[in-house]
Amino acid sequence: AMAAILLKPPGNFFCKSGRPHSGTYICTMYRHKITIPKAGNHETPAERIPMNIIEAKNLTKTYRRFLKPEGLRGSIKSLWRREYIQKDAVSSLNLSVAEGELIGLIGPNGAGKTTLTKMFTGIIAPTSGELSVLGYYPNDLKNEFKQQYAVVMGQKSQLFFELTANDTLHLFKEIYGLSESTFHETKDYFTNLFQVRHLMDVQVRTLSLGERMKMELIVALLHNPRILFLDEPTIGLDAIASRQIRTFLRQVNRERGTTILLTSHYMEDIKALCPRCVVINHGKKIYDGSTEALFENYQQNKRISATFPQPPTDLSLPDGAQIIEQTPYKLVFQTPKESVASVLTDLMQHYPADISVEEEEIGAVVERIYEENKTV
Repeated sequence: AMAAILLKPPGNFFCKSGRPHSGTYICTMYRHKITIPKAGNHETPAERIPMNIIEAKNLTKTYRRFLKPEGLRGSIKSLWRREYIQKDAVSSLNLSVAEGELIGLIGPNGAGKTTLTKMFTGIIAPTSGELSVLGYYPNDLKNEFKQQYAVVMGQKSQLFFELTANDTLHLFKEIYGLSESTFHETKDYFTNLFQVRHLMDVQVRTLSLGERMKMELIVALLHNPRILFLDEPTIGLDAIASRQIRTFLRQVNRERGTTILLTSHYMEDIKALCPRCVVINHGKKIYDGSTEALFENYQQNKRISATFPQPPTDLSLPDGAQIIEQTPYKLVFQTPKESVASVLTDLMQHYPADISVEEEEIGAVVERIYEENKTV
C-alpha cells in the first residue's frame, strides 16, 4: 500500500532485503516528501527529529530542616524532642526542553536552580511529580542514562590538578569506554575549537582560571553527550575569557546538536546564548519564554560605570538615575535604558578613561516579574 502511493524514483520500491530503496519519494495523496536514507547510515545531530529531551510535570523537591535552640540546653533538649520545618526548593514546576535547544535558567540565589539541575542528573530524587530526561527516570542512575549527559559547575572541578590535561582525558576515555578512534577524533575537534593544543601536556594546577574552564568543557564533552548542564560556567572569568566560552558553547550547540541547559547569574551569558529562558524564584517558575521579550518587557535599567583621569566638574545625571558608587575619580550609577544614549554622550564630554554599560541585576528583574504576577 505504501509503494502504491509513493512516486519517484521509478522502479521497484523495495530491495531484495525487504528494505525500501534509498531516495526521495512524493506521497501522491498528501504531496509530502519522504526521504529514505541509505542502509547503515547514521543520522547526524543536525538530522535528529526534534523531541522533548526533558519532561517535568509538577516537579517538587521538599527538604526537612532541623531546628535546634541555641546553647547547651537547646542541644540536650533536641536529643529527645526535635523540631523540623519544611522547605520547598522546587515547587510544582512544569518544564519541557526540546533536543538541540540552548536554554537559560536564571534566578536569584536560593531560587532552586541548582536543585533542579541535580534532579535532572539524578544526584537527588524529587519528592513528588513526574520527570523524564532522555527517556529515563534520572534517579535510577542507569549507566545508559549517565553516558548521555554531562555536568560542568563553575565552582566545582572534575579535573585532577596534579595530572596533565592529556592524562585526565585518557582517564575519562577509560571511564566512558571510548574507542581509540572516537577518542582522538573528539579530542582533536575540541582542542582545535578551544585553541588549547599547546596546553595539553601542562599540569592542570598551572593553568589559569579561563584555561581550566576550557579543559572542564573538553572533559565534559569528550563522550559527545546529548545534553550538557552548565552551572555558572563563566563565574570569576574576565570579559575576554567569558566571551570565548560563550562562542565555543554556541558552536558546540550548532555543530554537534548538543542540548545545553545554562544556569547563570550573568545576564550577558543568557542574552548572548539563549533564545529561550526560564526564570525561577522561590522554587516556582515565574517566566518561560523569549529571552528578547524578557529584556524588552522587564529590564528597565542599565548600570553604567565610568572612571576619569581627573575629577569631573558640572556632571549632571538624568531624572530617574540612581547613584550606586561615587568617588572623585569613579562614578557608578543606574539609569533608565531609554536614556543610556544621552547619558553616554554627556559622559564623553568629560573625557573618561573607561566606560562600561552592564545589564540590570537578575534579582531586580525577578522581583519585577514576581510583583506583576506573571506566573506561568
